Amino acid sequence: MTSIIFMGTPQFAVPILNALAENGYDILAAVTQPDKPVGRKHTLHASPVKVAAQALGVPVFQPVKLGKSPELDELIAMQPDLIVTAAYGQFLPTRFLDAARITAVNVHGSLLPKYRGGAPIQYSVINGDAETGVTIIQMVKQMDAGGMYAQAAIPLTRADDTGTAFDRLSILGRDLLLQTLPGIIDGTATMTPQDPERVTFSPNISKDQERLDFTLTATEIDQWVRGLRPHVGGWVMLNGQRVKLWAVTPLDTATEAAPGTVVSVGKKELVLAAGQGTTLQLDELQPAGKARQPISAYMNGAGRQLKVGQQVIIDGQE
Repeated sequence: MTSIIFMGTPQFAVPILNALAENGYDILAAVTQPDKPVGRKHTLHASPVKVAAQALGVPVFQPVKLGKSPELDELIAMQPDLIVTAAYGQFLPTRFLDAARITAVNVHGSLLPKYRGGAPIQYSVINGDAETGVTIIQMVKQMDAGGMYAQAAIPLTRADDTGTAFDRLSILGRDLLLQTLPGIIDGTATMTPQDPERVTFSPNISKDQERLDFTLTATEIDQWVRGLRPHVGGWVMLNGQRVKLWAVTPLDTATEAAPGTVVSVGKKELVLAAGQGTTLQLDELQPAGKARQPISAYMNGAGRQLKVGQQVIIDGQE
């Protein structure tokens, strides 16, 4: 039985962990990020991988920083055949990678060498890519730079956001890993080096990037809204109030109004000007301190004061 130390944190990694266990691999340990405080009461919440590992009866390790933790030596002493990672969220020290008898592999959520880094799925949506995918790579010291064992792709459409793409890629990655591991284990799998000329990066989304810029086109704003959904939510200062935009629709109509100006209002409608003469319909939003609501609810409340020609977002800022 091939032994594995599994490393992952979000829901993306859970189907992969479960499938390895269901297919007879010996999961020696699951390594995941420490429990995080959530909400106003800062209640500690376990990662999805921790919850899944505990359900499987797998020992869980949660070092704050693996390379400087006492857990590192304990994990190395397990002498796993394989280390398998999927959205773990930390760099792994070389001496840990070297502890795997066969190798260490990563299920990465992009078509490498495109989108190395911590937010590949988000950027595939934000940039309006026609497709995304997963790559099974050998782990090396440099971030997401190892040789590629296998790739698989899926299309992306306007119906997708980061959440739907995560779910689909998780299953795609699970299946691709199960197909690829036997060849890695018996030594018949081959690796293709990544083309350094095609490398791009996808660093984690910063707090500043969560603020939507209405000088972008309506299509670009829509891509940002979907790229930040459902985990974060992009926001604007709308008529002086911080408001998250959860769903928007780019329209075909053009305008000469400045970005952030009200183009059309109604009982169930709010259309704003965006960059380059484009227009954007707001469909679902969330004023600060309130629940998500359809635009009809907003227009029946705070939105009643809005008038055509009023610039409610100025240059993407207040």
